[in-house]
Amino acid sequence: MKIGYAVQGSTDRAFLEGLRRRWCPHAELIEGHQRGRLRHSREIPAICLELQSKGADVMVFLRDANNDSWREVLKKDEETCRPEHKHLAVFGVCDRNIECWICADSEWIAKRTGRSPSEFQGEDPKKAFESAMGISSRDRKEEQIASIVQWAPLRNWMKSNSSFEDFYGHLWLKSKELGCSIENLCERA
Repeated sequence: MKIGYAVQGSTDRAFLEGLRRRWCPHAELIEGHQRGRLRHSREIPAICLELQSKGADVMVFLRDANNDSWREVLKKDEETCRPEHKHLAVFGVCDRNIECWICADSEWIAKRTGRSPSEFQGEDPKKAFESAMGISSRDRKEEQIASIVQWAPLRNWMKSNSSFEDFYGHLWLKSKELGCSIENLCERA
């Protein structure tokens, strides 16, 4: 199976790698458009065509809402996807950035990084996460981030982050078609 994707940065790419390892280790990740960097909704149709030509079975788009409503950004992204690609596409819009998802369980990420949970709480944990991971322009720590995501308590992320819950729900539904073993966390425990 081939999972095509377009994301905004290296942490997003590592995030997807962690999910691939967790649920679909036999799948191949295929970057689309300028090393996977998704900058604007208007790029989505061209990225879909590119990923389709590369044989993608599913196309995952991850982006940040920054200061906008994640639901509005998601709606706009979904609307730009052509009808012939909608059944292949899964969109995820982080409420601010991907670090909000990774740090959604501040107790767990604090234990993983040896930091205080309070460092990861708040509206934007990006700087705290990058500091805790030792991320720099020369070393993006993608392997370590992928490992964190691979073993993360996703049910806790869903409980505290509605944009992740939405993304997870769409991935879980798509997994039924693709044969990956994504845990059913959509039904409340």
